[in-house]
Amino acid sequence: TRHLEVRYLASLSLLPRIGIIVPRHKQSAVARNKVKRRLRELSRAALLPALSALPALDVVLRAAPEAYAADHAALAADVHRVVERLGGGRA
Repeated sequence: TRHLEVRYLASLSLLPRIGIIVPRHKQSAVARNKVKRRLRELSRAALLPALSALPALDVVLRAAPEAYAADHAALAADVHRVVERLGGGRA
């Protein structure tokens, strides 16, 4: 996506797992933690419920430099796009 790089792999455990990576990208610790908190909340609210309907996956979200300038809605749209691509958006 525009703000996130996403990698996933079949999990060896029975439960889905999510990893979040927020590189410095020449930003302050405050900005980095803000992006980390947003991604953690979006993962908890949108990504984990979608992953529970799929076979167990390990998913890693890595913030791109553009993620620092993105608002919550833009990051949420990217996470929802990831859910759709993984197949968790099907009803």
